[in-house]
Formats: sequence, structure tokens, C-alpha cells
Amino acid sequence: MTEPRAILIRGARLLDPARGRDEPGDLYILNGRFAEPPPAPPPGAEVIEAAGLVAAPGFIDLHVHLREPGDEDAETIETGCRAAVRGGRTTVVAMPNTRPPMDTPDRVAGLIRRAEEIGLCRVLPAACITRGRAGGTLAPLAELAAAGACAFTDDGSTVPSDDVMRRAMEQAAALSRPILDHAQAQDLERRGVMHEGLYSARWGLPGIPSAAEVDIVRRDIRLARETGGHLHIQHVSAAESVELLRRARAEGLPVSGEVTPHHLALTDADVRPDDARWKMNPPLRGKADRAALVRAVEEGVIGVLATDHAPHTAAAKARGFREAPFGVIGLETAVGVTYTRLVVNGRMSALDWVRCCTVGPARVLGLPDPALAPGAPADLVLLDLDSERTVSAGEFRSKSRNTPFEGWRVKGRAVRTFLGGRTVFME
Repeated sequence: MTEPRAILIRGARLLDPARGRDEPGDLYILNGRFAEPPPAPPPGAEVIEAAGLVAAPGFIDLHVHLREPGDEDAETIETGCRAAVRGGRTTVVAMPNTRPPMDTPDRVAGLIRRAEEIGLCRVLPAACITRGRAGGTLAPLAELAAAGACAFTDDGSTVPSDDVMRRAMEQAAALSRPILDHAQAQDLERRGVMHEGLYSARWGLPGIPSAAEVDIVRRDIRLARETGGHLHIQHVSAAESVELLRRARAEGLPVSGEVTPHHLALTDADVRPDDARWKMNPPLRGKADRAALVRAVEEGVIGVLATDHAPHTAAAKARGFREAPFGVIGLETAVGVTYTRLVVNGRMSALDWVRCCTVGPARVLGLPDPALAPGAPADLVLLDLDSERTVSAGEFRSKSRNTPFEGWRVKGRAVRTFLGGRTVFME
């Protein structure tokens, strides 16, 4: 079926944080971009009656593992993109810890080509900070940026050397690219598998202390101060990290952070020691940490909601809590989990929630603010925020099923997603 060149969406609630709009209205899409709505739909236009639905710019996810190349049994670019658009995401940042890793220009360019061939969502590759993500020699950052890398990260690992990280920040700043850091001190992380605390002791599992994150966040902020480079802390999990970010932002440093749905919704008390779907890095921490994360989002200290979508096969997760890989998926549950926890529970407005999924991540990458404005690309999600559903992994478009939210009742879901005016997902 040929997609209509003109689409009129009538009567939606428009959530457009870039322009401060939360009001009912119409949207008109013409040739892949938003345009001023006409007095009447032109012949051949598709008309969508959207009363009761929310229209928002397509969400941007700064932290997604697509697993291709190297682990296509867990996810591929295509299945990951299908999961993304089902979750209202039209742009995802692909992490570089593939096999082989994204540390050469050819690999970065190849990922971009493959995503464009699939054509479901915009895939922006983050490239490695160091060759092989080994933490030693810097990757060719300028060449990687020229090939299309939107940011640099050794996600899954921390760059342990202060000197290497300083040089990375200096080069990234010159290239107008952010450093996205997985803040986890390897000497403190050891072989831990969950948060170090009451529950790790109860279950006899080795713990990862909050200090493993906090020490690196403190170091990275110091380096950002010295270099002027944009530092973005990935998957913040500890209350003390929040306070460091708060002070850095008050100082005017170019520092930002993200939080995941699972760290906003769960704590170490929820961990099932016989089920590695609750194993992720950083781990689920204590109730005070979770409360600090929610407050940080509410107050704007953390301005980005990102999934850290990390698919693994059922066989990999069945190896037991000690031996199974870290990671949970989140592309298809993030809307419901975060909307329920943050908006339904009265911690923030729906407009600010959308801001954390659109404007916040765009600004980390130096992109224009996504907006429902004439002339802007028609990357759009229609949301039903009143519907309640039960999370069922059997419905996922992702290849993997490793979610800790199986059976949860949540409010809010994407019902239709547009990329450049094309429908890429519809219930």
C-alpha cells in the first residue's frame, strides 16, 4: 500500500515541550514534514481522528544495544528497530560494544547503511572511546565522527585511565561530540552481580558498591571541568551520583545524565536471586537511591530517560545469577513504566515527561529540539495514555524476552509511530 503524502491528525492532545504546548489541536503532515493544517483535508489525504490520543515528537533513546554484528541471536538492527518504534522511539543511539566493536570508520558507516536499508527508525551509532573498548589506546575519534558517530563511549566498560579519558574529552570537545560514560570503577566492581547491601548479604551474592559508580562520576566531572568537554553519565543509579550531578550543573559545567526505567521502578529488594532477568549493570540499588533518582528527574537534574535496552537470549540468562550476562530490555516497556511511575504517580507533568524523552536527549547530542512545528521532520508518536495493559514479553518485537516487568500493570502505550511521515508501527 502506498503511504499517503498528506495526513491530517485531528483532535489530539499535542505535547510539544520544545514550544511549551500542551493543548488540543490538529497536525498536518505533507511530504514527510509537518505543515500548517489546511481548512479541509485535500483529496487523497489520510484523516486520523485522534480524540483521546496524545501526539508527541518521536522519542529519542540515547542507550540501546542492537547486538549486530556479533550477537544476532539476541537482537538484530531490524528487530531492535521494530521494538523501538513499537515503544514510540524514532531515533536510537546504538552502543558500540558489538563484536567486533565500533572502533573503525568502516564499521560505523556500515551500521548507518544497514539501518537506512531497514528504514524503520533513525539509528545513530556511538563509537568506541578506545580501540577494542580495551581502555588503553584512543580510537580514531576524528575519523569515527566523520563516518557518522554521534558520540563516544566504551559502554559496558569504564575508561580506567584518567589521562586517556582526559584526552578523549579534549578530542570529543573539538569534534562537538559528547562522551557517554559507563561509570563503574573496575577495581571496586570486582565480580559483583548485584548491589552491595542487605539483600546481597542475604542471598550470598557478591555485591557492587555504590562507590564503584560514584568514584568515576566524581573523576569524570573533574575532567569535564578541566577540558570543557560534554560529559553524559549513563544509567545513573546512586543517590550520591545525583548530588554530584546537581552540583556540577549548578556550577554550569557541560554535564548531563540519564536514568533507566528499571532504576526508577525497582530496587534491590525486588531482585530474585534465582532469576537473572533482575541482573543488570549498574545493579538495582536501595530505596533511598531510587527516591533520589525520581527526585532528580522531577527537578530536572537528570533530563534524559533512556532504556539501556540490553537483549540476551533465554539460554544466556538461564546460566544462573552469578554467570549470566548483565542487562535487561526496555524499548517496549519504557513508555508504560515511566509514564506510570512519574506522571500517573504525580511526580511530573506529561509535558515534562515527554521533554525527557525528546528535547533532553536531543540536546545531549547537539540536535535540534524535536517539535511538532511546520517544517520539522514528521517523526511522531501517537500515544494512548489512558489505556492500562499487562506487560507480556510474548508480544515483544524484540528477539529477546529478558524483562523484569513481565506481568506488570502499566498505563500508557504507543499506538502509532511515524518516521518522516511514514507509518513504521501501528497497533
